[in-house]
Amino acid sequence: GILRISQSPRDASDMAAPPKPNCPNFSSGPCAKRPGFSPATAYAGTPFGRSHRAAIGIGKIRESMELTREILKIPKDYLVAMVPASDTGAVEMMMWQLLGPRGVTVAHWESFGSGWMQDAEKQLKLPKLRNLKGAFGELPDLKSIDFKDDLIFTFNGTTSGVRVPDLDWIPDDREGLTICDATSAAFAMDIDWKKIDVLTYSWQKCLGGEGAHGMLVISPRAVQRLESFKTDRPMPKIFRLTNGKGKLDKAIFNGSVINTPSMVCFEDYIDALKWAKSCGGLAGLITRSMRNFNVVKKFVDAKPWMEFLAKDPATISNTSVCLVIKDLTKAEVKTMTDLLDRNAVAYDIGSHPEGPPGLPLWC
Repeated sequence: GILRISQSPRDASDMAAPPKPNCPNFSSGPCAKRPGFSPATAYAGTPFGRSHRAAIGIGKIRESMELTREILKIPKDYLVAMVPASDTGAVEMMMWQLLGPRGVTVAHWESFGSGWMQDAEKQLKLPKLRNLKGAFGELPDLKSIDFKDDLIFTFNGTTSGVRVPDLDWIPDDREGLTICDATSAAFAMDIDWKKIDVLTYSWQKCLGGEGAHGMLVISPRAVQRLESFKTDRPMPKIFRLTNGKGKLDKAIFNGSVINTPSMVCFEDYIDALKWAKSCGGLAGLITRSMRNFNVVKKFVDAKPWMEFLAKDPATISNTSVCLVIKDLTKAEVKTMTDLLDRNAVAYDIGSHPEGPPGLPLWC
């Protein structure tokens, strides 16, 4: 079901006994489980009590990577792996290992992208660093990027509801690498892989999977950088993708993992992937997301007191939708979200602490 809001947010009488959604889980991560989800069914094949290094464990990991590649239409020469620490771990392990030989631009327009900028500036202390920042609700000038440098960007800003409309602004003949945080875009938006050298995401967004596990997709150009760039910065074990000889550790991309994962979470991911495939794969998932988004858009278009945080219609997210109520203060919005929560209408739709007051909800 879609969240239903009264005609006027100040008119309490309009909110009497409103129809409620079938599922009130609108969180932007962890997101709602797939329709019809049942732990007893989804986890029936989990190898409880078995090692992830056993044939059955490795088989599960490989199955999930093969389904991932199939559904996301990942090129054959790109590599896919599960890595520790969710999307955050996936992004940071690549920043730590890849950045340094070229200048770096961090393009960001919401809180998580701003975190990558802080990493680049305060932790890695990169000498040639450009901070390309857009205000909440807006993209920065992406056409101003120098692609002789490496680029870090979010495909879809989870806490601002602003996405890149496409990747046409990235040249095919770029010299630098592109590192794309696609955690709230993967499985719900088209990805032009020739524009991407590193793509990361986590299971708990578009597929409603479990947390703590990150996904990493890397191009041949990224592999070349991993093997050619030697950095003197400390490299924790959970970040390392190369072996003692400085070559790519291919086992990580063939069923082995850096540290012990949850096989229950892998089973959950496989269940979500099989459901995604049954929906028609990527095309079916995008259609599903857009269908939900269009219901929200129709509502917003008819309500003068509500608008999308995204200023440009071409940049409005179809996953992490962020709505602004024009005539309510931050405290009043909090009162409204608390009311929705208490009445089991909508859970977890409070705006991010760093963003403007509003209603973020997942489509």
